[in-house]
Amino acid sequence: MTADLSKAVPVEGKPGVKIAIKDLHKAFGDNEVLKGIDADIANGEVVCIIGPSGSGKSTLLRCLNKLEDITGGHVVVDGVDLTDKNVNLDKVRQNIGMVFQHFNLFPHMTALENVMLAPVQTKKESKAEAKNSALELLEQVGLSDRAHYKPASLSGGQKQRVAIARALAMNPSIMLFDEATSALDPEMVGEVLQVLRDLAKGGMTMVVVTHEMGFAREVSDRIIFMAEGVIVEEGTPDQLFGNPQNPRTQDFLNKVL
Repeated sequence: MTADLSKAVPVEGKPGVKIAIKDLHKAFGDNEVLKGIDADIANGEVVCIIGPSGSGKSTLLRCLNKLEDITGGHVVVDGVDLTDKNVNLDKVRQNIGMVFQHFNLFPHMTALENVMLAPVQTKKESKAEAKNSALELLEQVGLSDRAHYKPASLSGGQKQRVAIARALAMNPSIMLFDEATSALDPEMVGEVLQVLRDLAKGGMTMVVVTHEMGFAREVSDRIIFMAEGVIVEEGTPDQLFGNPQNPRTQDFLNKVL
């Protein structure tokens, strides 16, 4: 996506920064969930966000494509400030794929039709073009043999892989994953994590909210630990898991590792 440079961006751009988060606040009524988040995510970087339930991880992720209204601060994606009232959010979102905890596939459509839908409707691709791309994506996630199956005939892990292929069908340069494995049976988790590993190796910019600590350690360039609406600590996997500095981080990792 080409950034709309006519929009005023009140955050200084930095070379190579894909997502800039500046003093981000999010409140639901009197409940302030995000309390001033500052972070930069570089082009091609894989960032995993970990932390206890209720720490604001998923809310932060949803603010990155403005699925949640932003109470204060700024989120700048590819030089476009999502808090600018004139910004074309639909255009920005075409460049950001998101995979949720629950698959949200259309039950009356086959896997292939689910993956084809957005490119045909939103990008106005021809059905033939969209079908070819969708078949390639289903092969990429290991489901070429399930292209004509409806969701009811797929396992949880297969449904989530279709959901990933559907998000990739818009050819995004950023992928957001919100606990993409937490609704799966344990034996299905590995097949979804493998797809994420492959995406990370391919250079996709990824922000992943996860409770899978082994996966976070393996694929992340950087890990952010959140608690009570703030970033408590961040660093490389070796730094954060091997030598956490903050007592809150130490306490959390002692419980989950």
